[in-house]
Amino acid sequence: RKQQPQTSDLSLLAAMSAKAISEQTGKEFLYKYICTSAAVKNRFHYASVTAETDWNLLKQEHPWLLTERLVVKPDQLIKRRGKLGLVGINLDLQGVQEWLKTHLMKETTVGKAKGLLKNFLIEPFVPHTQEEEFYVCIYATREGDHVLFHHEGGVEVGDVDAKAQRLMVAVDNKLSEHQVTEQLLTQVPDDKKQVLASFIVGLFNLYEDLYFTYLEINPLVVTQNGVYILDMAAKIDATADYICKAKWGDLEFPPPFGREAYPEEAYIADLDAKSGASLKLTLLNPRGRIWTMVAGGGASVVYSDTICDLGGVDELANYGEYSGAPSEQQTYDYAKTILSLMTREKHVQGKVLIIGGSIANFTNVAATFKGIVRAIKDYQGPLKEHEVTIFVRRGGPNYQEGLRVMGEVGKTTGIPIHVFGTETHMTAIVGMALGHRPIPNQPPMDAHTANFLLNASNSGMTPATTRTASFSEPRTPNDTTPAKKSKAGLPAAKATTLFSKRTKSIVWGMQTRAVQGMLDFDYVCSRDEPSVAAMVYPFTGDHKQKFYWGHKEILLPVYKNMADAMKKHSEVDVLISFASLRSAFDSTVEAMQYSQIHTIAIIAEGIPEAQTRKMIKMADEKGITIIGPATVGGIKPGCFKIGNTGGMLDNILASKLYRPGSVAYVSRSGGMSNELNNIISRTTDGVYEGVAIGGDRYPGSTFMDHVLRYQDTPGIKMIVVLGEVGGTEEYKICQGIREGRITKPVVCWCIGTCATMFASEVQFGHAGACANQASETAVAKNQALRDAGAFVPKSFDELGNVIRTVYDDLVANGTIIPAQEVPPPTVPMDYSWARELGLIRKPASFMTSICDERGQELIYAGMPITEVFKEEMGLGGVLGLLWFQRRLPRYACQFIEMCLMVTADHGPAVSGAHNTIVCARAGKDLISSLTSGLLTIGDRFGGALDAAAKQFSKAFDSGMLPMEFVNKMKKDGKLIMGIGHRVKSINNPDMRVQILKDFVKQHFTSTQLLDYALDVEKITTSKKPNLILNVDGFIGVAFVDLLRTCGGFTRDEADEFVEIGALNGIFVLGRSMGFIGHYLDQKRLKQGLYRHPWDDISYVLPEHMSM
Repeated sequence: RKQQPQTSDLSLLAAMSAKAISEQTGKEFLYKYICTSAAVKNRFHYASVTAETDWNLLKQEHPWLLTERLVVKPDQLIKRRGKLGLVGINLDLQGVQEWLKTHLMKETTVGKAKGLLKNFLIEPFVPHTQEEEFYVCIYATREGDHVLFHHEGGVEVGDVDAKAQRLMVAVDNKLSEHQVTEQLLTQVPDDKKQVLASFIVGLFNLYEDLYFTYLEINPLVVTQNGVYILDMAAKIDATADYICKAKWGDLEFPPPFGREAYPEEAYIADLDAKSGASLKLTLLNPRGRIWTMVAGGGASVVYSDTICDLGGVDELANYGEYSGAPSEQQTYDYAKTILSLMTREKHVQGKVLIIGGSIANFTNVAATFKGIVRAIKDYQGPLKEHEVTIFVRRGGPNYQEGLRVMGEVGKTTGIPIHVFGTETHMTAIVGMALGHRPIPNQPPMDAHTANFLLNASNSGMTPATTRTASFSEPRTPNDTTPAKKSKAGLPAAKATTLFSKRTKSIVWGMQTRAVQGMLDFDYVCSRDEPSVAAMVYPFTGDHKQKFYWGHKEILLPVYKNMADAMKKHSEVDVLISFASLRSAFDSTVEAMQYSQIHTIAIIAEGIPEAQTRKMIKMADEKGITIIGPATVGGIKPGCFKIGNTGGMLDNILASKLYRPGSVAYVSRSGGMSNELNNIISRTTDGVYEGVAIGGDRYPGSTFMDHVLRYQDTPGIKMIVVLGEVGGTEEYKICQGIREGRITKPVVCWCIGTCATMFASEVQFGHAGACANQASETAVAKNQALRDAGAFVPKSFDELGNVIRTVYDDLVANGTIIPAQEVPPPTVPMDYSWARELGLIRKPASFMTSICDERGQELIYAGMPITEVFKEEMGLGGVLGLLWFQRRLPRYACQFIEMCLMVTADHGPAVSGAHNTIVCARAGKDLISSLTSGLLTIGDRFGGALDAAAKQFSKAFDSGMLPMEFVNKMKKDGKLIMGIGHRVKSINNPDMRVQILKDFVKQHFTSTQLLDYALDVEKITTSKKPNLILNVDGFIGVAFVDLLRTCGGFTRDEADEFVEIGALNGIFVLGRSMGFIGHYLDQKRLKQGLYRHPWDDISYVLPEHMSM
């Protein structure tokens, strides 16, 4: 009996979160963690084989290979291996090796995909009959998990969807053996029912515990001996890594068959994992001539669609996206990877790079573009050699500066770079790049950010708030619709109106920039009060946070816990959650306990799908609308905006989002929602409301939820839907139009039409953007919508034209009466943003010339920290850079380090160490104790380096003989600094000085001042043997010689360093090591408070007092 896998269409379920795992990994999880009374056989009896496999080692690790009959098959996510003749059955080990000779590293075609067979799995052969083969599959949907069972498994299972018994386990419910027996095992022999029921329940629990999204076994063989898992296909929710890491271990996700796993893809995936931003890269055809570097998950799909629409599918080299405000360095690393890949092989027609993107909501375009520009400069040679032309289109915060630097690099490097902003349709550059439309010489540039924020009218007054709720019809007295009370046992009805001019929200998370953006929006919409009542942030205590309301500053409360915020702000009915993917579930569940909350926006991307489904179920029961997860939010012009939606104020004003229009939209993508704001504002009277439901497979609210709200809102006259490949939600819109539930004109376009053209499966930027069956493709959905009566353009390129046509018809028939424009009030620009845009300047409070921490890496006096280590400069070299702004010669660095070593400590008796010890024993901390010791350093203790250097230099430079110098100092009654020691003498020399003297004499090019000082020592020691040149004096004069003769300084510079006290720094730095040592020593010895003994104090009181 042949064992062959049979995979239904359902196993194509895929998402960025749902990732396919190898059969070996799936079986390993099952064998390790399944909990069932059924006897699972052949546990861990599998061996993996590649071209590099050492067969002798394999036999040692798996001795059963020598004794059992075997099965061998590729383990590379290939469906229907049996039908393709890719399974070797009932062989001995030699037979397996022979079979592999004709299959291993051979190219084969599966569907449209061609690829090498590289990984094989060997397992024991299980003799069995057809009656012992069963089919079982579990897969996830929005409502719950479906369990499919068929009593006839194996290669001929056929259409399991139609034939199998099935049951659905609702979210948060459990599966019982009784349910399985009653509903799934009706056609199974009685003697196998108990075993199968126990196994299926165990399998379902494993599926839930390890966050599987799909698990199929076909066939599942049940004999008298037990249960055998012959063939298995599975996907797990990769976002649950932080929950399942202990059980999963280090997982590798194999690429779909026909697509190689490139190291560059792994590198970008690693960057993505370490970053809060999103960075994705899939190589489709490394030899292709069309490369993309697109910002935003939705936009990246639209660009791929357009390239494929214009016939570029075979030349499209990659799919990828960067979004979520990556830093300049992250963008540089991403761009560098793509430029490196595209300049490896020449193309006869040259190559094009499309740097595209929608209008960003919060990413600073100039910052990300600076990273790309750095990469272009680094690769300018190869880019010219490979005849690369670059096309750029972007909008969003500071995009004008971004486009300027991009245009500038084109001029300076000579690489042809064509730059466009929001005035150009998002995908127009694709037509230009592929030669389908002309490249305009000088595109019309939109006004600079600054121009929007400075009121152009002469009147300084703020316009009166005369605007109506809708741009085309009068305001109704009641602005909001609360959630309707439902009958007992039924889910609560959800509100039609989510936001009004009086909506108040709580923001979870310290997102001050987003909150300020909301307040600026409120102000420009002429709201009476801010829309944010408070913030919640568990990681700080309760406090007040400062924000701007127009021109004046206001304080918003920040609470440590949600209960306090809800209790004190009962008027709040919206929660905007910026919680991380790890804490979003708990904080959302907590928020839903408060009956005042009607709407929750969840911004976080990467929440495990099982958690999202639980949130959706709870929200449905309570009548709460969830927007998200993985969204930027939504906007209701004139009323309310969620977080960063709509971008910065310049975009709010350019897209006229400060007052309502007549068009409502719903999209999945946040970046594309901002693009829709732009398109709708240019083709109609503007947006009434717009929501981005988020890119996850199970968004909290669906397209249809919002379309029905829009249908029931009088001010909305037409609806725009930007759908996406994957899911069936758009078919509900078709049904609504056919049934007459939706009567307003609907313009709809589903992005992801390119997916059907790719040979292998591509996971797009959104978790839900992957088709599971033909009906879920964008092409099928667009056609269905067209057939149902929606207005569907031919491509995204034409979306604006279709919106304009529908709008013009509504104006022509009187449905929409455009209102007169009213200028919005001006909002002052933030100082930091004005400076970013180069509009203002102010004198700096500080100046520094030794260190710069602002860039990608720390810089010491112009030298990157990586170079410091590469050159092995050591502590002396670093000190040279930071103190003297010079790269000193090797011997100078060594001398500095020797000085630090010899001055590190001189026992506990000296005043500095003594003070440190007393302070430490008084229970003070390290900093206080160290400072106490350092404060004793001066002319009498340790501070003689500078003074000695100055005295000896002055005498030497003035031409005074050593004897004249000694006599003059004596005549003036001054001590010669650096001469004299309490303990050491000419007969008991200080070895520290000796070590330094030997080094200096050997390495310094000249020691004039040191020689002078040694001549002075001869005179002083002839008078008294302890008047030697001490360590302070030696370092002082030797350092002057070093500065004057090492070649790095002019004489004036050398003298200036002595004058400003640089040399005392050597003693302070060195001795700090000793003081810290004494502090630690006293703590380790647990010494108590120090009190000086009486007998060591001479009490000398005035005589008249002691009488």
